[in-house]
Amino acid sequence: MIVGIGVGENNEKILNSINSVRDKVRIRIFTSLDLEFNGTNPEIHKCENPEEALIDALYDKSIDAAVRGTLPANKMMKNLKRHAGVSSLERAAIIETSDGTRFLLAPVGVDEGWTVDEKISFINASRPVAKKFGINDRVAVLSGGRTGDLGRHKIVDKTITDAIEIAEKTGADHCEILIEDAVRQHGIIIAPDGISGNLIFRTLALLGDGNAHGAPVLNIDRIFVDTSRANKDYSNAILIAESLAKK
Repeated sequence: MIVGIGVGENNEKILNSINSVRDKVRIRIFTSLDLEFNGTNPEIHKCENPEEALIDALYDKSIDAAVRGTLPANKMMKNLKRHAGVSSLERAAIIETSDGTRFLLAPVGVDEGWTVDEKISFINASRPVAKKFGINDRVAVLSGGRTGDLGRHKIVDKTITDAIEIAEKTGADHCEILIEDAVRQHGIIIAPDGISGNLIFRTLALLGDGNAHGAPVLNIDRIFVDTSRANKDYSNAILIAESLAKK
C-alpha cells in the first residue's frame, strides 16, 4: 500500500508530518524540490510537474491513494477531474473542533453543493465515510436562518425550503442555522452552499483552534484526500488516505 503526497513548499510542517508517519505508511513524495530523507521510505519522485504526476500515478495504480499536500490546487484538480470523468469534485472535510468533536463537513469547495440534488449526493456519499472513521452518520442540514425567518429575504427563504426538502428526502434533520447544536448529535453537517461551508471550515480550522484532517473526494473511483496549504499537520490526511484505500 503506497500513499502519494505532493510537496510544493519545502516547509517544516509537511516534512515533519511525513516523517512522523513513515514508520506506519509507505509514502511516495511528488515534488519539484530537492528533498532528502534517510532510508527508503518515503520514496521521492522529483519531476517538473508534480501536480500532474501525482494524479497520473493514482490512475495508473502505481500508488494506492493520493494526498494533495502543499501542491497548488488548480492544475491538480483539473487533471483529477479529467481522469475521473467528472465535471466537478465533491469533497467532505473531516473536522475536529478544539474540544475534540469530530464531524464531516460538506460542501467545502466554493463551487460545490449549490442544488438540492448536489447536497443529497453529498449526504449519500458521506454516510459510509463517516462510519468508516467511527463518526456517527446522523445528518444535519443547515439553512441560512430559522424557519421563523421565512419572508425576510428570498435567498434565506430558498436555503430554508431547500433544507426542509433535503431533510425529508434523506431522513436528515433540518437544524436551521444552529450549527452549534447540530454538531452535538450529528456526525455529518451539510452547509447551505459551498461558500458558507468553506467559511465554516476556515473559521474552525484556521481561526478557531480546530483541526482539518483532510477532505476525501467522494465522487471518483480512486482515493484522493484534499488538503489546504494552511493545514497545521498532514499526518492524519496520510493515514485517512491509507485507511480508505485499505477499505
